[in-house]
Amino acid sequence: MNILLFGKGGQVGWELQRSLSVLGTITALDHDSTDHCGDFANTAGVAGTVRTLRPDVIVNAAAHTAVDKAESEADFARTLNATTPGAIALEAAKLGAWLVHYSTDYVFDGSGSRPWVETDMPAPLSVYGRTKLEGEQLIAQACPKHLILRTSWVYAARGGNFAKTMLRLAQERDRLTVIDDQWGAPTGADLLADVTAHALRHLQQRPQDAGLYHCVAAGEANWNEYAKFVIAKAQQAQPAIKIKANEVAPVPTSAFPTPAVRPHNSRLHTGKLQATFGLQMPHWQAGVARMLAEIL
Repeated sequence: MNILLFGKGGQVGWELQRSLSVLGTITALDHDSTDHCGDFANTAGVAGTVRTLRPDVIVNAAAHTAVDKAESEADFARTLNATTPGAIALEAAKLGAWLVHYSTDYVFDGSGSRPWVETDMPAPLSVYGRTKLEGEQLIAQACPKHLILRTSWVYAARGGNFAKTMLRLAQERDRLTVIDDQWGAPTGADLLADVTAHALRHLQQRPQDAGLYHCVAAGEANWNEYAKFVIAKAQQAQPAIKIKANEVAPVPTSAFPTPAVRPHNSRLHTGKLQATFGLQMPHWQAGVARMLAEIL
C-alpha cells in the first residue's frame, strides 16, 4: 500500500508516521517539503502531488488550526481547511484512493450537554468551524472512499500543549484561573493515529463502512478539571517538581475574551466508531497520564 501523508510536522502527522508505517510505504510531506508540494496554500500544487504519486491512501493531517487567527484571515483558512482538501478529494476519487481527513467539534454550536452524534446538525460559531465543516462536505461529495474523523482537544508529548502550559504556570504563580464551562475529552494524537491505522485496515475489507465518525477519548472534563488532574499527576510522578500554585480557580469563558467563539459543549459520542471498528476508547486520564510520564 502506498500512503501519502500531508501535515507530517504536526502533532497528529508526527504520530501517523509511526502508526501507518506497518501498513505500507509512506511519503510524508509538510508545507515546506521540497521533493513534492505539500503546501495547502497552493491548491493546484497539492493536487499535482496526488496525480504524480498516485497513492492508494491519502491521509490529510494538515489544517489551519489557529482558531483565533482564522477570524482575521478567513480566505486563507478556507483555502487550507476546505478548498485544498476538496481538490485532494477530487483527485483521490479519480484514482480510487482512500482519503482520511480530520475534523473538529467546532462544527457544532456547543449547546446543551448531550454528546454530539454524527447525524446532529452542524452550526459552527467561528471561521475555523465553518471552514472545517466545508472541508468535510467537499470531501464527502467528491470522494466515496473517505474516512472523516471528528475529534477534540488534541494534545501530544511533542510540541506545546495545554498540560505543559498549566505545569509551567503552576510553577510560576500562586493562583491559576482556568475555564470550567467548556466540556470535552482531551484526546491524544497517538490515539488518533492508532485508530486511523486500525480503521484503514478494516476499510480494506469493508469499504462500505466509509464515512464520518467521532473519535475522542472516553470520559469528559472541563478545562479546570483537566488542569487540576495534570498538576496532581505531575506532583505524583515527580515529587521534586516545585508547584507554587495552591489554587486552580474556576472561571467562566467570558473571563478570557477571544476573537473566535468557543463551543461550551464539545462532547462527542463515539458509539458509531466503536461499534463499526470493534474498538474501545481509553479514558482521557490514561492518555494524559502517559503523556505526562513521557515529558516529565
